Amino acid sequence: MATHPYIHFRGNCAEALTAYAAIFGGTDLQMMRYGDEPGGTPNPGARIMHGQLTLGNGTLMASDFPEGAPSDPQKAMSVMQTGPDVATARAWFDKLAEGGQVIHPFIPTFWSPGFGMVTDRFGTHWILSAEA
Repeated sequence: MATHPYIHFRGNCAEALTAYAAIFGGTDLQMMRYGDEPGGTPNPGARIMHGQLTLGNGTLMASDFPEGAPSDPQKAMSVMQTGPDVATARAWFDKLAEGGQVIHPFIPTFWSPGFGMVTDRFGTHWILSAEA
């Protein structure tokens, strides 16, 4: 049984998933808009009802809150991503920090040669670590 993070956005899910695909080298990016659902009203500018992206051997899933729905995205959760080496994990950290906020600088720790925490420009909290 696998566990998959599912992130919610306020209308910028497509932009976020596209950015994550570029940052992490993700594959199989898929997105379905609310207007594409069976019986839905076609609207090419509609929010994302479901999106997903393969990152390594995991899947990151996401959606936008429906238009007008109360939303409180990503307040108390983080997505953990482990890089194969310090350079890769540091590059991810730096790209996610662009337009975002560093929570914990990317530094060596007793459990990892490189570790950091950042909130990206989309409001997603990330924990980045390099394999020991």
